[in-house]
Amino acid sequence: MASTDDIRRNASARTGAQAGYAGDVTPEEAWAFLEQQPDAVLVDVRTREEWMFVGLPLLQPLGKEPQLISWQVWPQMAPNRDFTNALAEAGVGREQPVLFLCRSGARSRAAAIAATAAGYETAFNIAGGFEGDVGPDGHRGTVNGWKAAGLPWFQN
Repeated sequence: MASTDDIRRNASARTGAQAGYAGDVTPEEAWAFLEQQPDAVLVDVRTREEWMFVGLPLLQPLGKEPQLISWQVWPQMAPNRDFTNALAEAGVGREQPVLFLCRSGARSRAAAIAATAAGYETAFNIAGGFEGDVGPDGHRGTVNGWKAAGLPWFQN
C-alpha cells in the first residue's frame, strides 16, 4: 500500500502544480489516504438525487462518514454559491486534507480548485469519480471510478 507521502507525490505529478489544487488521486489512493490520515475527509459533491438514487461511498469501515455538499444544485445545475461556506459549516477545517468526489471527476475537480482558492491547504480530486466513464456497453460503473474499483458503497 502506498504511503500518504507517495499518494501526495503521485497526485501532484499527475496534475501538475499549475492545476490550482493538490492533484488527482485514484479511488484506491483516496481509500488508502482516508485510511492512513485520521483527519482526512471525503466530500461528495454530487446532487441529493445522485446520493439517493445512485449510491454513496461507504466509509464506516474507516470510522468515517462522507460529507454531502453539492457543488451544483439540481435541476438547473446552478453552482452552489455557498459551497465553501458549507464546507466550513460541516466542520471541514482548512488544514484538513479533503478528497472531493462526484460522478466522473469534473465537478469534484472544480470543487477542489474552489476549496484551494478559499484557503483549504490540501484539496484532492478523486479522478473517475463515483461512477466513472461510460463503458462500451453505454453504462457507467464498470470502467473506472469508485464502484469499478470495488470500493465499499451502498444505495438506499
